[in-house]
Amino acid sequence: MIKVTIGNNVKRESIIIDENTTLRSALETNGVDYTRGVMHLDGSSLQPGDLDKTFAQFNISEKCFLLNVVKADNA
Repeated sequence: MIKVTIGNNVKRESIIIDENTTLRSALETNGVDYTRGVMHLDGSSLQPGDLDKTFAQFNISEKCFLLNVVKADNA
């Protein structure tokens, strides 16, 4: 089991999930909109297709951050 801090710029929460869960499944289950902004796993930007990989495929075994960072224009 992995402790994942999941969320976006405004709201984050810690969840416990199985390492064989895909990133997309974790995001959808927890209501995180991953269509806006850039997805980051432990500070690194995710590439196309990475959301369908499991945490185990990224060698995550204890804890991580899975965040959607939305960049806003400065007015």
